[in-house]
Amino acid sequence: MEGMEKFPSHPARDMALKSMTLVEAGDGDGWLDLWADDGIVEDPIGVSSFDPEGKGHRGKAAIRKFWDEVMSQAPITFSVRESYAAGNECANVGTVIIHLDGGSKAMVDGVFTYYLGDDGKLAALRAYWEQDQMRIEGGS
Repeated sequence: MEGMEKFPSHPARDMALKSMTLVEAGDGDGWLDLWADDGIVEDPIGVSSFDPEGKGHRGKAAIRKFWDEVMSQAPITFSVRESYAAGNECANVGTVIIHLDGGSKAMVDGVFTYYLGDDGKLAALRAYWEQDQMRIEGGS
């Protein structure tokens, strides 16, 4: 992923990097292995087409379902402009790029936070972005 090389190592940032690397590789099993049993994905936070009740995807079964139904549908890359690590957390500011058929890309700008549990597992991924601000670029 673009941009992470300029930030120093930190346990939570290192976990964010592992997560993004596995997503970019399309490795759902490896990504799921990062998670605590009671972890939660809120991407985006609140009610969305991915989470109609706005409660997030909690637990490995729900996170796996999110991977299968959302994350695995198209190649994803990340561009990180800023990264702030403190305590057990890391907040990355950047763009998620979803590579669509025909060469177009869905661009999602936001703040993406990663919470590393005391057990060393990923406990939470929270994504602050607005669906109506997603933009499509390129393509034929």
